Amino acid sequence: MIDWNEKQLTLLNKGLHVMYLFTPMCGTCQVARKMLSVVDELLPDLDIYSVNLNFYPEEAKELGIESVPCLLIFEDGKLKEKIYAFQSVGYLYDLLKQNNGKDDIFLGK
Repeated sequence: MIDWNEKQLTLLNKGLHVMYLFTPMCGTCQVARKMLSVVDELLPDLDIYSVNLNFYPEEAKELGIESVPCLLIFEDGKLKEKIYAFQSVGYLYDLLKQNNGKDDIFLGK
């Protein structure tokens, strides 16, 4: 996962873009991060951006974030899916693979 260190939360306008939103004191977020770390290893061409929402309260409001952890999937700069239930590694793997529409390679760019 790539830790978002930018001062402004910006969305890529081209291709698939995945953002994992969390807060550091959230226990469920820590479990979700571990699951996403496994998915990150299984899909090495996938770029998952890890975003600490404590630094982006206005953007969280604009995106309508109801709770953390949250996984946002954007396609060509538009929100395609918002996931709050990180059910399992298998679920996340299948979800991200399906959103890509490819069988073997996930291109995050």
